[in-house]
Amino acid sequence: MMQRPNFKYIIVVLLSVYSCNRSADFQNKGKKIFRYNESKGISTLDAAFAKSQVLIWPANQLYNGLVQIDNQLNIKPSIAYSWKISTDGKKYTFYLRSDVYFHDHDLFPNSKGRKVVASDFVYSLNRITDPKVASPGAWIFNNLSENGIIAPNDTTVEINLTSPFPAFLGLLTMQYCSVLPKEIVEYYGNDFRNHPVGTGPFMFRLWKENEKLVLIKNPNYFEKDSVGNSLPYLDAISIRFINDKQSEFLEFLKGNIDFISGLSAANKDELITKSGKLNPAYADKFEMIHQPYLNTEYLGFMVDTSKYNDKNHPILNKKIRQAINYGFDRVKMMKYLRNNIGTPATNGFIPKGLPSFSDSIIFYTYNPDKVRSLLIEAGFPNGNGLHPITLTTTSDYLDLCEYFQQQLSEFGIVINIDVITGATFRDMVANSKVEFFRGSWIADYPDAENYLALFYSKNFSPSGPNYTHYTNSDFDKLYTSSFNVTSDSIRFGIYQAMDKKIMEDAIIVPLFYDQVVLFVNKEIQGLESNPMNLLNLKYVKK
Repeated sequence: MMQRPNFKYIIVVLLSVYSCNRSADFQNKGKKIFRYNESKGISTLDAAFAKSQVLIWPANQLYNGLVQIDNQLNIKPSIAYSWKISTDGKKYTFYLRSDVYFHDHDLFPNSKGRKVVASDFVYSLNRITDPKVASPGAWIFNNLSENGIIAPNDTTVEINLTSPFPAFLGLLTMQYCSVLPKEIVEYYGNDFRNHPVGTGPFMFRLWKENEKLVLIKNPNYFEKDSVGNSLPYLDAISIRFINDKQSEFLEFLKGNIDFISGLSAANKDELITKSGKLNPAYADKFEMIHQPYLNTEYLGFMVDTSKYNDKNHPILNKKIRQAINYGFDRVKMMKYLRNNIGTPATNGFIPKGLPSFSDSIIFYTYNPDKVRSLLIEAGFPNGNGLHPITLTTTSDYLDLCEYFQQQLSEFGIVINIDVITGATFRDMVANSKVEFFRGSWIADYPDAENYLALFYSKNFSPSGPNYTHYTNSDFDKLYTSSFNVTSDSIRFGIYQAMDKKIMEDAIIVPLFYDQVVLFVNKEIQGLESNPMNLLNLKYVKK
């Protein structure tokens, strides 16, 4: 039998050469370069397609929009230094800075960056809704009135909605809404994906697909730090594309990568203790940063009766769905499978980190007696006569699903697990081809409406995010009424009432509220986390 390599020994050897390797690198390069890895690869640098975190991170370095969010999810000025909202909530007026320029490019006069004006936003935001572009962010402007984006002058942008939508300002913080130069976009056409020009703190330099992406400091960036120093501090960002997580981890240990985000099987037990703390062996080399992440991991039931030949299918029985919610121990699941990274989801679908989340509202905890009584009420004592339920997932979540399966089996509830590939899985969920599925919802913008939209009856998949096909007229009335409420506290109360209906009907099985977890080389200063897990490198020093 071949002897397995001693992973601990490899780590010791790597760390022993860490200091001299990094020192030589700095002496040779002479630049402050932040290095990270993107294991899933990058398909485009066009902000109009910044749908996933993989694409959002580089877009956040290259582009700016009208507004931005800080680490506390407050909406702050960006290219718009101020704005006002009409009393009816339908008209948004933004006033632009006069010192913002696009990155230098040969197509501009004298190869110097052109000044940003209001018409650039009219072009950029309308481009998102252009069917020829087919941006996945087009839904942002579903509520836009006809000719709803105008520029009265070079420093003013007006956006008009058909009906009020309090979360709209948050939508505008998304990278989809970045400003782009029309002449550059139209010159490159579809090839703008790898010739990006924005206004951000870093500019495009080099992209070798599946190998390396390099962004360099924008010397003309408009934002300053709190004492007036120009941003960014770094000279460049270098992104690699190593798809193997163990190789990525070894590169981090060698110092060739400055940080890693999240946990994987390759690093979980090595980097953190069972209690979720940084392994003391790395305390002098790395820093662990963590906080609530606006991501709810859950299991979803397809409750559309039209999808079932058997109208007595157990998933269509609310008491069975409630019994399943009571039938597994989320606390033990987090301890043994997640090293306590994350919070057991006992408080509903809205995740920890949003202001409408409440620790005092408890829906489902592990309760064997409740499971048994609900099964009796449903007519299936001890699960007798209950047909098996198929749970569809991907391999990444198989351990959680197997734990769930084992716990429910103790009550006679049989869960069969179907493991399929990611692309096939997403297609089947979107097209209502699975009865019970593993899901996760990461916030697109910092408002709980983003989560509750998954249960609005007019958002049925595949055209919308209602993958469970849940329909409840009372829920729908609350959902639409929230758009007319300008008071945050009152609106948050409406959100909680909607969350309560979802949980009482047991449309989903919340598993846990995730955490942002970053492991950072101690040479790096100023890298902070936020509940959106948005990588912001303009304040980072090395």
